[in-house]
Amino acid sequence: MSTKRVLPRLNGFDINRRHFLKHSALAAGGLALGKYLISTPALAADITTFKATHGTGLCNCPFFLVKERGLAKNVALDFVTTPTNADIAALFGAGLVDVTVVPYTNFITLFAQGAPIKIVAGSGVQGCVIVSQQGIDSAEKLRGKTLGTFQADTLEMLPYDYLKKAGMGFADVKVRYFGTSPELAQAFINGNIDAMCHIEPYATQALQARPGAVRLSDGVDIYGKNYSDCVLAVRSSVLAENREAVKALIKGMMIGQHQEETDRASAVKDTVGKYFKTSYEATLDAAAKQPAMIDQRQNQDFILQRANNLKELRYIQKVPGTDIFDWSLLNEVIKENPDLYGSLELKSA
Repeated sequence: MSTKRVLPRLNGFDINRRHFLKHSALAAGGLALGKYLISTPALAADITTFKATHGTGLCNCPFFLVKERGLAKNVALDFVTTPTNADIAALFGAGLVDVTVVPYTNFITLFAQGAPIKIVAGSGVQGCVIVSQQGIDSAEKLRGKTLGTFQADTLEMLPYDYLKKAGMGFADVKVRYFGTSPELAQAFINGNIDAMCHIEPYATQALQARPGAVRLSDGVDIYGKNYSDCVLAVRSSVLAENREAVKALIKGMMIGQHQEETDRASAVKDTVGKYFKTSYEATLDAAAKQPAMIDQRQNQDFILQRANNLKELRYIQKVPGTDIFDWSLLNEVIKENPDLYGSLELKSA
C-alpha cells in the first residue's frame, strides 16, 4: 500500500521510516549505544541483575511492580533510561539490555533484523486508544486530518486496521510520528493534531483534558477483548545462561498481575509519577482499561497476523513464524505455581 507521511521535527531530529529501520538494524547488529545506559551499585552475588528497558503505558505495570516491590525472588531489575520510545527497543536489539517489556510490533521489527531474542510471556492487554478532537466521530471524518502515533508500534497498528476496516488507509490521513508518550499526549491536548492513537493512561488523560474529545476506538471493537499490546522479551543468551532467573521474573510478574487485579489503587500509587507521567486520578481511571495478562499464549496468532501489517508498511520483508516465541518457561512457571496461576483473572487457560 502506498502511503504518504507528514513527519514532525521532534527533539531536534526528524523521525521517518528510514531513520527507524536504520536505527533498528544497527541495534540488532549490536552497536555500542552505551551513552543511554545508567550505572547502579553492585548487588549481592546471589542476586541476578537484569538490565532492562520498558515502555510508558499501563501494560508495563506488572514489570514496574516487580521492580518496586521486589516480587521476583533473587532477581533485580536495573532500568535503563532512553530519550525516545524507539530507543527502548533499540537498546534491547543491540544486546545492551537483557530483558524488556516492549510492544510486540517493535519486537518483530528487531527479530526481522536478526536480533537473537524471544517472546517468553505477555505483560499487558488492550489499552490502545484512538482519540480525536471534537466533531471527528468516525473514520470518514479523519480523512485529510492529522493523526499522531509512534513508528512500528502497536499504536500504529490500531489506526492502520481501523482505517482499513472503513475502506481507508494511511494515504487518506496525515500521519505524524512522535518521540515520547507525554509529547504525543500534549500535542493532542494543545490542539496541534486532530487525532492520535495512544496508550493508557495517556489516552484517558487526553480525553479528560481536551473538551469534546472523542474515543473513536479502544481496539476491542477491531480486535476483540484481551488483544495483546506489550510482551516480555528476553535475549536468547540470557535464556541459555539464566533460565531460572527468567522464570523467577515471569513468576514475579504474575504476582504483580494478581496484586494489580486485587488492589489497583495500591498498584497505581506505587507507580504513578515515577513511571506514568499523568495524575493519580487519570491513571487509576485508566488502570482497568489496560490490565495485566502475563499468560498470553492465546494471542500468538493475533501477534503473527499483525506482522502482515508491518510487512505492508515495509518495516519487515518477511513475516516471522512461531519461532519468535518460547513459551516453555511460562509453561513451567504455571505448572510449578498452580495456586498463583489459578488466582489470576486474565489468562489463556
